Amino acid sequence: MLMYLVDTKIATRYLDSHVLSGAEAADSLLRLGIADGTPVFLDEETMMPVEPLCSWGRSMSYADLAKSTKREYGRIMLRFEGHQVERQRNALMATESDLVTYKRLRTHLQKRPIGSSAWSKESSVLDQFFTFAVEQGYLQRRPMRVAARGRNALSPRTRRGLDIRHMSLDQYRYFRDVGLGGQLPDSTRSPSFRGSSPHRDRAGADLGVCTGMRWQEWATVLLPELGIDQTGAGDAADFKVQACAKYGKERSIYVPEQAMRSTETYCLLERPEFTAAAARSLERRHQDLFVVSRVDVEAGRLYGVLDGEQRVFTMKAMPPQLRRITVAEGESGLEALAVFLCRGGLMPGADSWKRYRHTAWRRMVAAQSATTPRLPAKRWRWHDLRHTYALQLLTYLEQQMDGAEPDAAARRRRHRSYLSGHIRYNPLLIVSRRLGHSSPETTYAYLEYTDDLLHEFDAAFAGWAGDHEGEATYAQIAARALHLESSGLEVS
Repeated sequence: MLMYLVDTKIATRYLDSHVLSGAEAADSLLRLGIADGTPVFLDEETMMPVEPLCSWGRSMSYADLAKSTKREYGRIMLRFEGHQVERQRNALMATESDLVTYKRLRTHLQKRPIGSSAWSKESSVLDQFFTFAVEQGYLQRRPMRVAARGRNALSPRTRRGLDIRHMSLDQYRYFRDVGLGGQLPDSTRSPSFRGSSPHRDRAGADLGVCTGMRWQEWATVLLPELGIDQTGAGDAADFKVQACAKYGKERSIYVPEQAMRSTETYCLLERPEFTAAAARSLERRHQDLFVVSRVDVEAGRLYGVLDGEQRVFTMKAMPPQLRRITVAEGESGLEALAVFLCRGGLMPGADSWKRYRHTAWRRMVAAQSATTPRLPAKRWRWHDLRHTYALQLLTYLEQQMDGAEPDAAARRRRHRSYLSGHIRYNPLLIVSRRLGHSSPETTYAYLEYTDDLLHEFDAAFAGWAGDHEGEATYAQIAARALHLESSGLEVS
């Protein structure tokens, strides 16, 4: 079985048939509500649609899932169908033993077993497919029996906890300046540094840690949203995210002056080189881009031409794939409106930012010494900047709330005086709103899983383990105790 993804632009450009033109195919997909990225499953020999997988793929399109999500879910079902074919079955013929065998293969027996987090997602997709098959009449019942506590053959064996990590100030600066910026721990430039964009990567880190934005939010931000144009940047910025936010939940983002200065430095020193080098290639791709002719900053709208038609988009409602192809006329020709660019002149993708981070980690580990900050066992993630923002902001707000008030009872009375005051001024609720959490319970979980006390643990048990020069061994302690006891002296 083969899987393809719907792409109306490719169909319009390359489909040339006397039966159906590319434009007619794209129009049919539009009328049927089948969005780009919808997986289509075809038989490898006949190239005919495979049901009910194609209908299930269409249901994902109607659910308005992200393009990347539909692709990932489609690959999961393609993998499971391949497993079933090896057992001379198909997905609809799956039994509980098939599912148990598949789970064991994925989590234990294959060359690189997946963890509980990856299997949790995979099992959820399989569960959704069998639920769909029952609802549409392809199956009478799902192949899994429900055991105690709602568990079945697909349930992950272990429950996942939140992996919350944050950085201290020293750790963050080491990550930003040494890892991303190519410096040595003594602040001099590393002669072996081969990175081409230290200012870009440092600006991205500053934007993430000072705003609490998720990676996809700060990596896809546009110049007009930060108020950056040919005249430079303002003192601070305030804009809204929605389409790039998790679950599409709208919230306000405030960018402080320090992060704006860092971003402006990158825009002045590195970004012009990227835009000038990519102007000619962008001009050749003119018809594939959203070419902006007017920016209405106050209304938050962009006016321009996309696919040969005049379009108007609200910036907060622009998804990442549209932001990636958004360009405007600049000094060197067409240039992207995204803040962060790569050598191709457009936004770096997820794989590129992942590569930047991994390279930074290897550089940090290589430069680590007794004078550098302690590194965690696992490399830093971009999302750890968001955790750092949450903990730093919460700590600051709590200190501001309590101040130097010596009377704990007075502090408690002030915190619970009025419900409105509690909602407006409670530090935990403020941080929850800034992070865009649907419930304060999620924010509370951030605090529950932090490693704030690791250094305190070290100090509390210092000298308990290992051999330390100048300290008595257990044999010496025991010999001394026996000597004192035989002498009739009290052992202290």
